[in-house]
Amino acid sequence: MSEQENFVVTPDWLQDNLDTPGVTIIDGSWYLPAQNRDPKAEYDAAHIPGAVFFDHEQVVEPSSKLPHTLPSPEDFARIIGTAGIAADDTIIVYDGPGLFTAPRVWWMLRTFGAKDVRILEGGFDNWKAAGRPVTDELTPVAPCVFHVDPHPERIASFEDMMGIVESGERQIADARPAGRFTGKDPEPREGMRSGHMPGAHSLPALSLARDGKLLPADELKAKIESAGLDLEKPVVTSCGSGITAAVLFLALESLGNKDVKLYDGSWSEWGSRSDTPITTAEA
Repeated sequence: MSEQENFVVTPDWLQDNLDTPGVTIIDGSWYLPAQNRDPKAEYDAAHIPGAVFFDHEQVVEPSSKLPHTLPSPEDFARIIGTAGIAADDTIIVYDGPGLFTAPRVWWMLRTFGAKDVRILEGGFDNWKAAGRPVTDELTPVAPCVFHVDPHPERIASFEDMMGIVESGERQIADARPAGRFTGKDPEPREGMRSGHMPGAHSLPALSLARDGKLLPADELKAKIESAGLDLEKPVVTSCGSGITAAVLFLALESLGNKDVKLYDGSWSEWGSRSDTPITTAEA
């Protein structure tokens, strides 16, 4: 049975609950450099009333040389608590197109103990196009304590991935576009080899959504299975820097797979090292 309804809210629901106590809204937008969009500037110009901005470049491990590395539980709790977000809130996350970077925020919050996190169907672009309320007013924030409850079982480390690739104990789902997976297209970041991990399956994140929403459960299941993945077996998701791997995590969990990990270092780590096995063979 699909569990999508447990992870999303409709625009109608959110509009009806903008002023409901305990409902917290996060603008989790982020864009690739080639998209030429500044998420903070767009947030400042217009956002859903009451939303706070989540900066993907700041909610990271400061000592890491990799992009978007997950911060420590303590640092995450401090940053999120300063933004007035509590673990017991009903937290609604959105991004511009709908299912690009919001799932990463959804995954991070749940990994650190948030109880009820949902993604806005359709994203902010559709929200605006429908004429729903937006504002440029600064959202007042009352800092609070985010009671962190880490779930490390949702995270795969580099060492974990080396073992997974060697043993095949867990399926690997790669969210990057097919051209990058096969090595036909170059990586957008310098210093990275092209290709994919041996045994990985190509499952581009953008193929799992339509109009900013996850595909209906039957279509989603068919898409995942056509990539060679078994929904009954453990999976680890990966992408370029750990962002869109969360889209796959969301899709798999929405179809009932509870044994999913996300490789936080993703290709930024794997592809930049000289000691990792890489292939360009179709999988």
